[in-house]
Amino acid sequence: MRIEDSATLIVSHPLSTRPTGLWWGLLGVFAFSFTVPFTRIAVSGGGMSPLFVGAGRAVIAATIAAAALWLTRQLRPHGRQWARLAVVAGGVVLGFPVLTAYALTITSASHAAVVIAVLPAVTAVMAVLRGHERPGRRFWIAAIAGAVAAVAFAIVRGVGTPSLGWADLLLLGAVVACAIGYAEGGLLSRELGSWQTISWALVLAAPVMVVLTAVAVIQLPPTGSALEWGAFGYLGAVSMFLGFVVWYRGLAIGPMAQVSQVQLAQPVMTICWAALLLGEHVDAATVLGGAAVICCALLAVRARNS
Repeated sequence: MRIEDSATLIVSHPLSTRPTGLWWGLLGVFAFSFTVPFTRIAVSGGGMSPLFVGAGRAVIAATIAAAALWLTRQLRPHGRQWARLAVVAGGVVLGFPVLTAYALTITSASHAAVVIAVLPAVTAVMAVLRGHERPGRRFWIAAIAGAVAAVAFAIVRGVGTPSLGWADLLLLGAVVACAIGYAEGGLLSRELGSWQTISWALVLAAPVMVVLTAVAVIQLPPTGSALEWGAFGYLGAVSMFLGFVVWYRGLAIGPMAQVSQVQLAQPVMTICWAALLLGEHVDAATVLGGAAVICCALLAVRARNS
């Protein structure tokens, strides 16, 4: 095991000044980009309730995490680390999955991408507040431009002008919860290790998620096609675990504010996957809009203190 993944290492600064954090972060974003379309697939058939999809995927991930922690005999977190893990669990294990699952029963994957597009900017704000990072003016200009470009890109894709309905409120709550979990998890990954952080957060949340899953099963015994169960399996194994392993690794290497901006590519990827998996049309506006979003992301991650 490398030293930066050790559960006994206590550091509060980025693990490296090299740009490797951006590549780890981009790999995590690629994994996460399938989450909204696959959640839509899982709940669209009506055989799986949003509560089952949102909570059940965490039970799958917690099972994998517990096995990994036990097999590698990881040391347990201590003191305030448990409270901080609870923050991570509340944001990325409970808050984001459950809120987005409910939202996607009443809105499309493309509409969800409109709201989730502001997640990089919110994550950057949380990184500044929690991690005491101080990105410069160029970074904030690029980050705000990226958020605007991402929202405009999704609207041009045919979503229309967003209205503040129940789905939007649910998705905004999911974004805030996720950003808090990202920032706290990035900091904890410098102390516990990337995969250890998400693993302990999943194990900590497991009792609650098991109860919620049981309630969901009692209310509506889950049924679905092979495609729907496959999407659910991806949400549990990749979106809820493996994706976070590489994402938190990228945030730990940091700087978190810069690494968070690679998420600007996520709505572009998400809508492309929605086109392939859900039959949405991709036109020239999609290509141009996606290029604009990615350019803003590149400007943000290249900005330092100026």
